[in-house]
Amino acid sequence: VQLQASGGGLVQPGGSLRLSCAASGFTWDGYSKVWFRQAPGKEREAVSCISSGDASTYYADSVKGRFTISRDNAKKAVYLRMNNLKPEDTAVYSCAAHLDPNICEERARLTYFGMDYWGKGTLVTVSS
Repeated sequence: VQLQASGGGLVQPGGSLRLSCAASGFTWDGYSKVWFRQAPGKEREAVSCISSGDASTYYADSVKGRFTISRDNAKKAVYLRMNNLKPEDTAVYSCAAHLDPNICEERARLTYFGMDYWGKGTLVTVSS
C-alpha cells in the first residue's frame, strides 16, 4: 500500500497551491480520504475529508472557504486546492485513507493514527 502526497512548495501569502495524493495497493474507491497537516511544534490536525460514498466533505474551521478537496477515482487520486494561503498554513501535508464512509461526519474520529492507511507528506511553506 502506498500513498504519496505531492505539489508542495514555497508560495507567498495570498497565493495558491494544489496538492495531489496518489494511491496504490488497495481498493481506492471504498475508502474515505483525509488530508492532514503538521506545522512545526504543533500537533497534526485533519484539515479536510471526502467520503467514499456521496463525496460529502469536511473542512477544519481554519481552512473553510479557502481549501477545496476533490477526488478522481479513475486516477486513484485526491486533491487539495488551497487558495489565499496564509503563513499559518505552513506545514507538512499528508493524505490518509479510512474504510468508514461516514468518518468525515465524525470530526473526533479524524485522527492520523486512527486511519487505515497513510503516506509521506509534502512541505508547504507560505512566506514572503
